[in-house]
Amino acid sequence: MEDVTLGESREQQQSSPQPRGIVEQITPCPQPSSGRRTKLRLDANENTVGAPPHVLDFMKRYLSAVDLSIYPEYDHALEDLSDHFSVARDELILTNGTDDAIRLLMTTYVDPGSEALLLRPSDPIYKFHAQLAGARIGEIEYRSRTLAFPMEELLERVSDSTRIVVLPNPGSPTGTGTAAPAIEELLAKAPHAVVLVDEAYYEFSGVTMLPAIPNYRNLFVTRSFSAIYGLAGLRCACLFSQSGNIADLRKIQSPYSVNSLAAMAVRIALQDHKFIEDYALEVLTARELLYVGFERLSIPYVRTQANFVLFEAGARSAEITDALAGRGILVHDCRCELPGYVRVTLGTRDQVQQFLNEMEQIW
Repeated sequence: MEDVTLGESREQQQSSPQPRGIVEQITPCPQPSSGRRTKLRLDANENTVGAPPHVLDFMKRYLSAVDLSIYPEYDHALEDLSDHFSVARDELILTNGTDDAIRLLMTTYVDPGSEALLLRPSDPIYKFHAQLAGARIGEIEYRSRTLAFPMEELLERVSDSTRIVVLPNPGSPTGTGTAAPAIEELLAKAPHAVVLVDEAYYEFSGVTMLPAIPNYRNLFVTRSFSAIYGLAGLRCACLFSQSGNIADLRKIQSPYSVNSLAAMAVRIALQDHKFIEDYALEVLTARELLYVGFERLSIPYVRTQANFVLFEAGARSAEITDALAGRGILVHDCRCELPGYVRVTLGTRDQVQQFLNEMEQIW
């Protein structure tokens, strides 16, 4: 007798749940690597010295078992964030990292088949969520060799079918960006489209569109707490726009998408202005040190507006990345986004000098 489970036909046994058709076309994002904690982490654009010390001190002193047993509450965090960023409370929303903000925007505004304009190379998370939304993706290349921001080319590509434009400013891995007046020109040309300006590295570039939010209904801005605040592990970010837009986004956001520890840590980190200012100054000083070192070693590089620098290694990019890893220094080989280039995160001057010392040995 055939071994057929009671109540199931042979056809049912042989079939299985199938993913949506779009899933087969998705380009999966790289998975996080492990074992990084004990090495010099110059590969992920994180804060390289850690979170403000009093964030951890506060949690150790005041975090209780009760805090962990109740669902998150955001009132105090939203109040502090609105004060810090000089926006109204109903003009921002907390998200589980910038990738959650991108997901919210794609889900809220992008219909299957509508156009999403992205820059290339860029963080793969933009394309991932655009594909998941079923968007028709148009990619505009950064300018060859200089990797300058292609604003003119982007303006030419905007059409009536464009539903969203994603502008990392500055972008990764290029480190190059554009000025506020150019973004305002884009906002005026595409009033029907969402224009997302990802300002993950604002503290190093100094260029922001936050003050323009009252002027443009189609403007959205994100800020992260990873690159300078040292809270990458807690996954917390802010998405800003006019209050009507934020109200629409809240309709589809999970009510507890940001955990209690993240909301608490962000509030405390915002209070330590000296830590943020000192770290930003250290990174900018280290950036000049790295430029001098690259020029001394005759290593081609791209000047940056962020906390990382892209350098050209050609066919040796994988070799150099592996050699540095063997010496305890992690950098990012851009072979998937920009073959032949390597991205190195800027940390302290001592960390950059350590990197340069090893590069001198292997270059």
